[in-house]
Amino acid sequence: MRTTVNLTPDIEAEVARLRREEGLGTSEAVVALARRGLRAGGAEKRFVQRTSPIGARVDVSNVGEVLDLLENDGDE
Repeated sequence: MRTTVNLTPDIEAEVARLRREEGLGTSEAVVALARRGLRAGGAEKRFVQRTSPIGARVDVSNVGEVLDLLENDGDE
């Protein structure tokens, strides 16, 4: 596929470095950088929510119920 791309100065410098050091053409250097980025993208860690006990004496898993409980607490 043939296309035109606009490279930012940092990417342009890396393409030039690859061309110079590895003897690649422009297209080959851009493809090498893209492949490097694709490989690095799969290394992300999955987010895992950490929880800690807070010593609550009521079930606080339903925020609406907790708010109702707190509002009604002063009515009695």
